[in-house]
Amino acid sequence: MNEAVLAKPTVQQLRWQDMELGMFCHFGINTFCDQEWGDGTDSPELFNPTQLDARQWVRTAKQAGFAYLILTAKHHDGFCLWPTATTDYSVKSSPWKHGQGDVVREVADACREEGIRFGLYLSPWDRHEPCYPDKEAYDDFYAAQLTELLTQYGPLVEVWFDGAGSQGREYDWQRIMGLVKQHQPDAMVFNMGTPTIRWVGNEDGVAPYPCWNTTDSAKLNMYTDETTSWLPETPAWVPAECDVPIRKDRWFWHPNDEHTLRSLDNLIDIYYRSVGHGCTLLLNVAPDDRGLMPEADIKRLIEFMDEIKRRFSNPITRTDGAEGESVLLSLNEETDINHVITMEDIAHGERIRSYVLEAEVQGQWVELVTGSAIGHKKIDRFETVRARQLRLRVTNSVDTALIRSLACYCC
Repeated sequence: MNEAVLAKPTVQQLRWQDMELGMFCHFGINTFCDQEWGDGTDSPELFNPTQLDARQWVRTAKQAGFAYLILTAKHHDGFCLWPTATTDYSVKSSPWKHGQGDVVREVADACREEGIRFGLYLSPWDRHEPCYPDKEAYDDFYAAQLTELLTQYGPLVEVWFDGAGSQGREYDWQRIMGLVKQHQPDAMVFNMGTPTIRWVGNEDGVAPYPCWNTTDSAKLNMYTDETTSWLPETPAWVPAECDVPIRKDRWFWHPNDEHTLRSLDNLIDIYYRSVGHGCTLLLNVAPDDRGLMPEADIKRLIEFMDEIKRRFSNPITRTDGAEGESVLLSLNEETDINHVITMEDIAHGERIRSYVLEAEVQGQWVELVTGSAIGHKKIDRFETVRARQLRLRVTNSVDTALIRSLACYCC
């Protein structure tokens, strides 16, 4: 096999994979009803976040080092966070700002001001809309909603299509993808239609290892074993995004629910098994019924990201732009190491199929770990060793192995 037949990412996919960290914000009518999946019958009168501050959300994301934020513009209940022309089941029928508000606008503006990329979630399944059983009528309805979101809120980094509730339903994906390509050609498309990124297959935020960037099919959602019926023009390079809520099993905010907040150790483990397996982590932090991110969630989020920065901001040494079967890292003196981060130059595809990391300990090369996929990033951790040199040996590759960077740490 040579490079010509390897799948390769687009410029947009490369940029997205380099982001590594995104924040999900589930917010809507469910926030005011102590529920996860509304059935579309909850009154818009319940929606009234009297202290809503989108800048607080976005500044929290920025402080924590997240590169993008995705907002649930419409969840399965059908309630819209923008004043859509397609239905009255939206913020315009709520008491919030006397029906004159637009949550999507406020978050989009805050993201632009803070330099955070903005993305939108628009559920295909709609439990409120009366025309949903009529496929043709609902296709028109959904296309109109999507067009509003694609054209009114500036550049989007990602459009998130949730497969939940759509088992057996055929949407007009050719039309939907045509709208995305027309209005937001640089946006990543999650999970359905002609996706440019895929769901990792669970809501635990963890990727299996190896998690290759190419796949022929993937699960549509976690509630059935059904796989996606992606359109034929789906690219061969489809990297995974790992979504997970910071409160276990809680995507929307619930009162008196702080006990579900994930521990720092759990979040660190998720990071190792998402970003550390070459994927992008999408961590959900849900605003509460005030319209603010809860203080406890912010505190845990900052603790998490501070610990990641503590561990990986300052490598002992690193090398960039190497190639070939062996890459050497020389240390100035015998030094304790227990982590290695390797990045492949994936612009040319995933070439490396297996590798071994070794350390020179008292004049002898000692095997530390073996692996298969490196891809965008692989974080290897092992018992602390005191070494003078570190060596990456590529034991199987397709064409010449290209190493973007190799770095070692003691955490």
